[in-house]
Amino acid sequence: MVQVHLLGPVELSAGGRTVEVGPPQRRTVLAVLAVETGRPVTVAALIDRVWDAGPPDAARRAVHAHIAGIRRVCAQAGDRGSRPLPLLRRSSGYVLDADPEQVDVHRFRVLVDRAQAAEQPDDSRSALLRQALGLWRGEPLSGLRGQWAARMREAWRRQRVDAAVGWALIELRRGEPDAVIGPLTDLLAEYPLVEPLADMLMRALYDAGRGAEALDCFATVRRWLAEELGTPPGPALHTTHQSILHGHRPPPPSPEPTPPRHATPTPPGSRSVLPPAGRRSTPQPPEPHRTPPPAEAQPVFVPPGPRSVSARGLRERRGGEVPAQLPVGVRGFIGRDAEMARLLAILDDARGESPAVVISAVSGMAGVGKTALAVHWARRIEGEFPDGRLYVNLRGFDPRGSTVTPTEAVRGFLAAFGVRPEHVPPGLDAQVALYQDLLAGRRVLVVLDNAWDERQVRPLLPAAPGCMALVTSRNRLAGLAASDGAHLLSVDVLGPDAAMGVLAERIGADRLTAEPDAAREIVAHCAGLPLALAVVAARAAGSPHRPLSTLARELREERNRLDALDAGEVAAQVRAVLSWSYRALSPGAARLFRLLGLHPGPDAGLAAVAALAGLPPSDTRELLSELTRGHLLSEHPAARYTFHDLLRVYAGELVAERDDEPVRRAALHRMLDHYLHTARAADALVTPQPNPIDLPPARPGAGAEDPADYDRALAWFAAECTVLLETVRQAPKGFEAHVWRLTTVVTTYLDRNGYWQALEELGRRATAAARLEHDRAGQAGAHRTLGLALDRLRQPEAAHEHYARALELYAALGDEAGQARTCQHLARLSGTRGDRRQALEHARRSLRHYRAAGDRAGQSAALNHMGWQLAHLGEHHRALTHCEQALALALASEDFNGLAHTWDSLGYIHRLLGHDREAVDCYRQAAELFHATGERNHEARCLTRLGDCYDSTHQPVRARDTWTRALLITDELGLPEHRSLRREIRQRLLR
Repeated sequence: MVQVHLLGPVELSAGGRTVEVGPPQRRTVLAVLAVETGRPVTVAALIDRVWDAGPPDAARRAVHAHIAGIRRVCAQAGDRGSRPLPLLRRSSGYVLDADPEQVDVHRFRVLVDRAQAAEQPDDSRSALLRQALGLWRGEPLSGLRGQWAARMREAWRRQRVDAAVGWALIELRRGEPDAVIGPLTDLLAEYPLVEPLADMLMRALYDAGRGAEALDCFATVRRWLAEELGTPPGPALHTTHQSILHGHRPPPPSPEPTPPRHATPTPPGSRSVLPPAGRRSTPQPPEPHRTPPPAEAQPVFVPPGPRSVSARGLRERRGGEVPAQLPVGVRGFIGRDAEMARLLAILDDARGESPAVVISAVSGMAGVGKTALAVHWARRIEGEFPDGRLYVNLRGFDPRGSTVTPTEAVRGFLAAFGVRPEHVPPGLDAQVALYQDLLAGRRVLVVLDNAWDERQVRPLLPAAPGCMALVTSRNRLAGLAASDGAHLLSVDVLGPDAAMGVLAERIGADRLTAEPDAAREIVAHCAGLPLALAVVAARAAGSPHRPLSTLARELREERNRLDALDAGEVAAQVRAVLSWSYRALSPGAARLFRLLGLHPGPDAGLAAVAALAGLPPSDTRELLSELTRGHLLSEHPAARYTFHDLLRVYAGELVAERDDEPVRRAALHRMLDHYLHTARAADALVTPQPNPIDLPPARPGAGAEDPADYDRALAWFAAECTVLLETVRQAPKGFEAHVWRLTTVVTTYLDRNGYWQALEELGRRATAAARLEHDRAGQAGAHRTLGLALDRLRQPEAAHEHYARALELYAALGDEAGQARTCQHLARLSGTRGDRRQALEHARRSLRHYRAAGDRAGQSAALNHMGWQLAHLGEHHRALTHCEQALALALASEDFNGLAHTWDSLGYIHRLLGHDREAVDCYRQAAELFHATGERNHEARCLTRLGDCYDSTHQPVRARDTWTRALLITDELGLPEHRSLRREIRQRLLR
């Protein structure tokens, strides 16, 4: 049989002998046809791939000449006793009509796919992967030029590395490290920057008793990464190195996720029903989409399962989007010429060397102006980073301890790049990998403000050449210099002349000239701290006719009567400045300043501040303006207000000293009622339910908001998410009912957006709070929330325990809606485990309770899930009846998400019954709805099954087009669970 070789020089071989193809352009034509084996390739496509954007005038004639030459070579190879390799002319182009296994790159993929089959033992997997890797004979498509050849070469190299790493892992598991050391050493020399190869080689060397060589390997790779990319080794390689360094066998690498088993269901009808403009939905998780959407995700909006998205796909869809997160700079910024020059020099040096990653760490005491310096410098040079400017306040020294975790920060960066929440993969490592992938090939500035230590910032540091990170912290962060090559810059208090310049800029040089002694005394009291100077300058600017000597005397009198806010003489003077400025406030503004010390942070909207104060929003806005004018509070975009850390501590001290316990508790009660009642209203829009949670009336002055529609409800949750988490975490004793109720109404949002660790924490707090309250309804809801979080976190046994407890409590209470939703969760859990009978029984119970609760969308979801399970149990006609009933209910309730899944189930059932035309109609309806509601994951699977239906009804062109659409979606999304689906689609297209 004639063989086509692409994994090396482009050649033909037959009977053990090689046949020369011809010049490079002819080899490119053959390579294109071989890659597309069995599929017609147009002449235009051949021209594009041979000559890129600059084909000669005679390109078409040249292609025909190359085709004739290839036919001669194919015939020559066939003369050597092998079957000829047919090169046929079709109306749509030329097709190489060969068995895919005659082409080495297709043979490679087939072998790798076989090795990944679940039923294969390790020895068979190893043999198949060795055979696949043995097909490589050098650089793929060697000697060929052009963009197409480069793209293919790069894609195949990645596949080769993945196969090699997988083979090595199997061999190490089999206790055969010596078998992989040689091949991995050669491959790492070829691809020296591929960390998984280095990781496997280090593991093999250690297992073979060559630990010193493993450490040498790490040192070499670290040097290569630093020299070529300017980045340190990643977390996985670092962990392996640390284990070997301490004489321990490295822990097993994270296993490749097993693609979940996806069914492909849903019912008939003849109407295409699309959601109205503006109606939204979010994708469901893979297996669970057969159960009714989780309780929190009733009718249309279903919580997503683990998702990721390829950076390439994001760039194609959102190519024009550039993140611009830098805050507004400080007005009248002066006095930091030396620091600005130092930062500019660092950037210039990096620009002169190569596009390397640059890390600068700015440190200094609280209030010294680190953030102002960083933002001012970043805005000055933002043109150097046209692909984006990212910013996050990590709140490393927040007095309440509500620091931003790396997970929260990287999610914010992904959102800035346009990554939808359902596409964010679970786990910090996967999120950081996607973040780094998005930075690749871009010039992006990343400002990490107010960091606690190196561990908080390391996952956020860019690894892409040409990017820069600017970190600020009260700590020096010397570890970043030692291991990450950071340039350290300390920021000290301002000298007397610079401090005087700040005052002159803010209150006018004439006033300082008129009273130089008073000005110098004010500067001395401010101790060169920009925060204190800003507060004093605001006070002076607000009293333009007041002598500076009066201000200096007032400040002098206050200073000695106050304790230090923080350690050290400078801080003591700052405390005096803050106290003096506070005493100058109107009584209403002073009261509001104190009460803000009760807010959990990190920021607050106008309505929440009004609730805390018990005042109308208009009056509250005036008081907030007074505080911001005095620099005692900062206003951010979208009318959100925040404290400097020192000011938050000061406000907290004042409210504890000057406001009695009933006043403080009344303010907290209003604020908690505000968040609770507004969250319930928003949740009702996001997840329509016939029986929402009952709440006692809000206290007068709570001012609960009522979002007008779904988009506004979602925007409110997005703005308040961190505040809501901190509200639950910091709720004092006596507010246990608020804890479990607030947890209940934020569950849907947290679940849909992948905050499962936070959901678990809130579920545990809510369970404890409801138990203290002896509230069985609260305990039931808290157990269901905790079960859902553990379910999402892949802890099925623990999840089942909490679901069972919730069901028991709901039953005792006679709560039909609660029982329905909990049975729904149990049905999904059983279906995921493959227990179809148990899943069917849970779905049946869910239907019974949904009917009692009067929830039509819930009934539709339960019926659809029952039909899906019945289909898998072989009861096809009963399955059809259930799904048709589900369809009618979904239509009546305008549950478009339910409609899509029900059509999909009906297509599956009709195909099992041999009703191919009906199946086609159902799958087309489902695919249309999946596309309209944005569920690309399910759209790809539905299109795959629709293509199968076209194929079985003898419509090969439609089948191939539909499969191609499905493949494009899976490539764009890049979801790990799509690996098996992509293999299946490719096999269909190669038939």
